[in-house]
Amino acid sequence: MVFDEQLLSSHGVTAEEYARIVDALGREPSLAELGIFSVMWSEHCSYKSSRVHLKTLPTTGRRVLQGPGENAGAVDVGDGLAAVFKIESHNHPSFIEPYQGAATGVGGIIRDIFTMGARPIALLNSLRFGSLREPVVRRTFTGVVAGIAGYGNSIGIPTVGGEIGFDESYAGNPLVNVFCLGIARGDEIIRAAATGVGNPVYYVGAKTGRDGIHGATMASAEFDETSSEKRPAVQVGDPFMEKLLLEACLEAMRTDALVGIQDMGAAGLTSSTCEMGWRGRAGIEIDVALVPQRETGMTPYEIMLSESQERMLLVVKKGREREIEQIFEKWDLHAVQIGEVTDDARLRVKADGVVVADIPNEALTDGAPVYRRPMQAPAYLDGVRHLAFEALSAGAPGEVFRALLASPGVASRRWVYRQYDHMVRTNTVVVPGMGAGVVRIKGTVRALALSVDCNARFVYLDPFAGAQLAVAEASRNVACAGGEPVGATNCLNFGNPERPEIMWQFAQAVAGIGAACRALDLPITGGNVSLYNETDGQAVLPTPVLGVVGVVEDAAKVVRRAFQAEGDAVLLLGTSRAELGGSEYLKTVHGLVRGVPPVLDLAAEAALQRLLVAAAAQGLVRSAHDCAEGGVAVTLAECCFDTGLGADVDLPPAELPAAGFEVVGTLFGESASRVLVSTAPSSREALLDAARAAGVPAAVIGRVGGSRIRLAVAGVVVIDEALDDAQRLWDGALERELEPASATP
Repeated sequence: MVFDEQLLSSHGVTAEEYARIVDALGREPSLAELGIFSVMWSEHCSYKSSRVHLKTLPTTGRRVLQGPGENAGAVDVGDGLAAVFKIESHNHPSFIEPYQGAATGVGGIIRDIFTMGARPIALLNSLRFGSLREPVVRRTFTGVVAGIAGYGNSIGIPTVGGEIGFDESYAGNPLVNVFCLGIARGDEIIRAAATGVGNPVYYVGAKTGRDGIHGATMASAEFDETSSEKRPAVQVGDPFMEKLLLEACLEAMRTDALVGIQDMGAAGLTSSTCEMGWRGRAGIEIDVALVPQRETGMTPYEIMLSESQERMLLVVKKGREREIEQIFEKWDLHAVQIGEVTDDARLRVKADGVVVADIPNEALTDGAPVYRRPMQAPAYLDGVRHLAFEALSAGAPGEVFRALLASPGVASRRWVYRQYDHMVRTNTVVVPGMGAGVVRIKGTVRALALSVDCNARFVYLDPFAGAQLAVAEASRNVACAGGEPVGATNCLNFGNPERPEIMWQFAQAVAGIGAACRALDLPITGGNVSLYNETDGQAVLPTPVLGVVGVVEDAAKVVRRAFQAEGDAVLLLGTSRAELGGSEYLKTVHGLVRGVPPVLDLAAEAALQRLLVAAAAQGLVRSAHDCAEGGVAVTLAECCFDTGLGADVDLPPAELPAAGFEVVGTLFGESASRVLVSTAPSSREALLDAARAAGVPAAVIGRVGGSRIRLAVAGVVVIDEALDDAQRLWDGALERELEPASATP
């Protein structure tokens, strides 16, 4: 069958790619085959624009049990256990249908974890939106939060942390990145490979419908005025079905009757069949007439491309079929044999015995196109990197302080995380808002600290440096909790890679991630690339989100952000510079994203993180909080909030950015590798000695106590706020931004 250009374009297939398809098959493809190639060669599934760059990332280490290439990565966390984790995006679906887009993003990442034989125990998310003053953004924001809560709460997996950013560039293209972590026996991790000629292939879980068809293709294209027409491509999730599927799959895995298992995620039945066959160097033959269907008249094309949720593909040992069927019957789930493993390394699809697709697995996987896209530094860089302080007014420190506390970029996320069940399963050690998420590893004394982070403004101003800063911040947050960072995953959100400036941003960011991970001995165990995040030619800020996992050897010694006791000493660890480029101060007070990001010394960062982990283990710190958005002033306030404990500190002047900005630079500059800690007076000297031995600058800057937040610079008090007043500003800021929504009919 020969296809016209319009049909090829609707499948996201270029003329050159169509010629490669014909060459791979030795003939013209059928419509079903064209659909299969279109989803497997989509950017979302094939990584055809990013693969050459991703190969440069460090992926091995002493604790790595599984790196990229499987459903999720895994690291050794002691006692024979593995932490299995990954982060993925559901950006495009969440714009089209916020609730279901976010909910199915949660469901999909959970399946990636239990597919590996791990029981999921924690969720995090990294979200980006435009201004909440826009009605469509408010709708998206509230829908996404509700979708995350609805799915995670219903399935019974706690959401223990995350981050949210706001920028106008995300107004028409929100980012919804979801992270999940599970625990498995290190020697019982399950792989997604089909082996054993004649072994039966089983379909388990929900019936197949027409939802999600071409979801992977949709995620590999820009948004425009027709995007609302793509609503049928968004899947519909059922968390209660997924809970049954989770328990049934984990029980089946304990029988040793399984050869391999894979989630039917992006590209649905197509990706699970050809990828499992390819990994096992085998073939898979199925008959779509045997696939459980919830809609009548579905074609082979629709069945193969559907992305209906809560479905898995299993390869079962021959002779053990009834054993597996009984397990799924016990959980009231479909378990239907739809095919078998073959020896010809092909994906063969039949419909009532008639072959409708017959494709070499390699052509769909390793044989997908790989592009080295043209790259060029964006023209905007020279302009935005120049920051003319002489054209700005520094502002009164007290007014700036209040403005920052009330800004969406800094404000409390309580409105969001109070909708999440963060205590279900009773593993949670640190609740959302108190620092990195921390969950205990039951049966051991250990815990795992988890953080997801990225300051996209820094990446916009310098992709290489900004991506390094994202790695450092996520890792530093884990270290602040007392966790030794042991592994990372990433979700790389960028615009259209066919534009040379976007491809340059991407390549620079990946290089920055690689350099930072090597310096911090932090392997990347897997992740996700999300491209084409733009609407009508306007790309989102480049947003490479890093998720980091760390091991806390003693869960009883976990450290939180909040001050603990009156009279404790407050110390600033790390070198203080008054760096305002890309800061929350510039964005909130002046409406600018300009300058250069803070300088990052990776050796100094590594030393600081080692000190934090050791100090927590020795009980030398009572609280620790990374200095990030809003600088030392906002960090200090956040250490006071939720405690009833104020603080009085005196900061030495930082290295000056410009005349007249000495004070705001000291208070609100966002220099890297700095942490505010508190310690008991009896531990102060021991902590200072440990810092000196580690080569980490440390200064006692004040004490915890009172009912006010008082900051001085070089002995002159510049901020003096009642703690209660400051917390009210911070606590209620998101609700105030959302107030117009309640007035909308």
